[in-house]
Amino acid sequence: MPGDRLTNEDRQHIAAGLAEGLGYTEIGRRLGRPGSTIMREVTRNGGPDDYKAQRAQEATRQRARRHRQAKPPAPPAGDSSHGRDPRAVQDLTESFATLLEQQGMPRMTARVLACLYVTDSGALTAAELVQRLGVSPASISQAVAFLEQQGLLKRERTPGGRRERYVVDDGLWVRSTRAAVQQNDTLIAASQRAAQILGAATPAGARFGVAAEFLLLVNAPLRQVMEQWQQSHTDRNARAPLSE
Repeated sequence: MPGDRLTNEDRQHIAAGLAEGLGYTEIGRRLGRPGSTIMREVTRNGGPDDYKAQRAQEATRQRARRHRQAKPPAPPAGDSSHGRDPRAVQDLTESFATLLEQQGMPRMTARVLACLYVTDSGALTAAELVQRLGVSPASISQAVAFLEQQGLLKRERTPGGRRERYVVDDGLWVRSTRAAVQQNDTLIAASQRAAQILGAATPAGARFGVAAEFLLLVNAPLRQVMEQWQQSHTDRNARAPLSE
């Protein structure tokens, strides 16, 4: 199952797949796991050219042994406001982070985003994230940098203070989608240029041409959806009663 730990047999299949020259996605498909899981497994155990199943299995046992010996971090505090069950909120946060991780987001990044997303304010400082997640400031800094690059959070100053806090809001997924569209635009331009250089009638050039054509089709409805959302959001704000 995708959420289970890799077994020794899984690692044997990974090693065999690498020897065949298969990519992470194809190996993951054969094992019923995300390609990102395979990539992390291979990367932390020697890379694609030096991955050994038995060595990876032993390294995993040693990491698990060290983890059991270490003092476990305190669980994140659940939000008990609005009559919520703190345990239910904590479980929700962890399950949402796991979902994001299974979709390819790095684990710490997923935990930070989930922690922010379940708060009513949608805003926490680095110190608050460190306390809630029981991790180092450096881990928070790396996760925040990734999320900011993807348009999934923004920084702002705390009211009346000098510290920064990290914020998620209702525009999170719009910004994320816009970032994806911009990344696709970059790939489209590069693919079109590659097709010209290689020759559109050649197999390699045609491959780039097909990529550009597909990404253009992907971006068109995404732009339309964002425009519709923006118009809907504007209309909703216009209908909202003015506060006295």
